[in-house]
Amino acid sequence: MAKKFKVGVLGATGMVGQNYIRLLENHPWFDVVYVAASANSAGVSYGESVKGRWQMQTPVPISVAGLTVEDVASIEKAKEVCDFVFSAFEMPDKELIKETEKKYAEAGLPVVSNASAHRWTDDVPMLIPEINADHAEIIKIQQANHDWNKGFIAVKPNCSLQSYLTPIHALEAAGYEIEKIMITTMQAVSGAGYPGVPSLDIIDNIVPFIGGEEEKTEKEPLKILGKITDGKFVDRDGLKISATCTRVPVTDGHTATVNILFKDKKPTREQILEIWKNFKSTPQELELPFAPVQPIRYSEEDNRPQPKKDRDADKGMAVTVGRLRPCNVFDFKFVALSHNTVRGAAGGGILNAELLVKKGYIS
Repeated sequence: MAKKFKVGVLGATGMVGQNYIRLLENHPWFDVVYVAASANSAGVSYGESVKGRWQMQTPVPISVAGLTVEDVASIEKAKEVCDFVFSAFEMPDKELIKETEKKYAEAGLPVVSNASAHRWTDDVPMLIPEINADHAEIIKIQQANHDWNKGFIAVKPNCSLQSYLTPIHALEAAGYEIEKIMITTMQAVSGAGYPGVPSLDIIDNIVPFIGGEEEKTEKEPLKILGKITDGKFVDRDGLKISATCTRVPVTDGHTATVNILFKDKKPTREQILEIWKNFKSTPQELELPFAPVQPIRYSEEDNRPQPKKDRDADKGMAVTVGRLRPCNVFDFKFVALSHNTVRGAAGGGILNAELLVKKGYIS
């Protein structure tokens, strides 16, 4: 790509925003030229704003450290310098996030969002590019609905879904419809942001409740696996999901134990492994920079996947699966893992943006 896109990061000082800054350093298509946060953080350099609370393992990129942090409400400033923005808002007021993202879109800036505020907005696609890249088609309808020219909103789903939904989709894409799924997630503390879970709550402990996670886990896959009919999303019908979501003393990497029941036709274990091994989708076909070469990796070792050993597979963007075996109640069960702050957060957002660029929605 001869000319790089100029991008902004909204909520740049938070955990997800910091991951965007880290992952976008030296990106072949995107240059970070604008950073924004709350009014309290605005007016100083980015390096100063995150001093003492930079949580990444690499230093603040020099190219971003000197940028002045702007007030996220100063949309006209973003419009002057950005081709599009990543939204990494971390705040309890979802209505404020929703309205702010709409204002950016109204101003003509595409918004690629990690926030949950618009996940259930009727004309906003919730994208995992290996699964539902075609859902980007509703962007044209969204723009027509709001009389937006270049601006739009696209979101990514909840981070814990990334660990198991692509293996599920791969089986259904191969013709094996799934009727029921039982999931238990073991979610890393980084998923709670910073400062996150108090140490006395999580050290030597498991917390068997994460507010809102089970509802997201049971509902969001239905939109992602659904279809666009007559200009609207129609949720996947006939699939029931039951989830238990827990917080565990792991830094990064969400793990899920998954039990699946097929509706009619049931594959063999060998057929499932072959499907996962050969699964490729739109990001691989388009050779998107952040796409994993092999989106589903299967580990034959009995004690894998493990967060410490497998979360960084293929830039942190691959799903690692293991322990596929028959289930005494359903048909099969397996363990799946993905990097929650890369694949499940900023990396997933970057892959969404690459898809939208390649498909011509961002120009």
